[in-house]
Amino acid sequence: MNAERKFVFKPAVLDNEYLLIGLAGGTGSGKTYSAMRMAVGLAGGKRFALIDTENGRSRHYARQFAFDRADLTAPFRPEAYQDAIQAAASAGYPVIIVDSMTHVWDGEGGVLDWQEEELDRMAGDNWQKREACKMAAWIKPKGAHKKMVSRLLQIRAHLILCFRAEEKVEMQRDPTDKKMKIIPKVSPVGLNGWIPICEKKLPFELAASFLLTNDAPGVPKPIKLEEQHRPFFPLNQPITEKAGEQFGAWARGDASAPASEADQLLDGYARCVDESTFEQLEKRRGELWKGSSPHKARVKQASDAARKRLDEAKDANADAGKSGGTPDAAAWIEKLNACESLKDLEACWLECAEQFGVMVPPKLGDIYESARERLTERAALADDDL
Repeated sequence: MNAERKFVFKPAVLDNEYLLIGLAGGTGSGKTYSAMRMAVGLAGGKRFALIDTENGRSRHYARQFAFDRADLTAPFRPEAYQDAIQAAASAGYPVIIVDSMTHVWDGEGGVLDWQEEELDRMAGDNWQKREACKMAAWIKPKGAHKKMVSRLLQIRAHLILCFRAEEKVEMQRDPTDKKMKIIPKVSPVGLNGWIPICEKKLPFELAASFLLTNDAPGVPKPIKLEEQHRPFFPLNQPITEKAGEQFGAWARGDASAPASEADQLLDGYARCVDESTFEQLEKRRGELWKGSSPHKARVKQASDAARKRLDEAKDANADAGKSGGTPDAAAWIEKLNACESLKDLEACWLECAEQFGVMVPPKLGDIYESARERLTERAALADDDL
């Protein structure tokens, strides 16, 4: 019998994760330059390594970036890639760029060529036998590629993989006129018909991947981009060193890394004390709703809570006017909602009570209780993070 396997579960902590990032595009789309800019930010002032399969083209950037390079030439076997990347990691480089990762699949001596070599070895010019051996001829090449990917996932460095991409189309019947039409090919690993030239499963291993196009070099078009990473990559400007810095900070578990859009909205709603701010937050929430965010319910609750606070503030101000009280209820509502700690809230409430005396509007008390509940919950969450 096999020995019983034991499993130990621990709290999930983001701490020094190593990123696997993909940049895909056609010629002139800015893949290499964007990868280098991102690498500078990720490396934090240290030199990065570049594995060059493009006939030494990386030397064109020698005056713009401080990096070390090595040439990888044909045959582009998976083992050669694996050895080159491992050598860079063993040398201590914090970031490794592979330009290009396409050659291991489609280059001279890559997986596609290797499969053809295996087919020649197994069947020669016997075309009937070649048909029978096609699947078996993939065993060695794909096995080596799978092993290479497994090793990449264990590398203790950030990896930026550059892929060539090609535009593909497919035929689809139009549901309205029933005619066949040519449309950009739909793929889970591509965008707008542009597909990275690589083994089809590799893109699923990437933490983030982008399509770059020659009409807007360096400007990222997300293929895969998780919500918590969106603040690092503005979609209306080229990828910069700052993107690398912020992505790296997130991977280290740095609390100073920019919050996700959902977190920013949650914090905004918690601090919201006026209608103008609320309207701006609602516009941003509308943008979030267009995507597939898992935090929609939490953001909706925060929006509802902010709306309720604003309505209560209006009622409290109206009550103060009816009672003829001289203190400005609206000002006290803003002060109570602006408190950042329970200690500050208690001091603010005492001062408020002194000014209003027995004429404190009931709604103002409701806002105090709401603020107290919010700050108590925030303190509890902070304790959990510690």
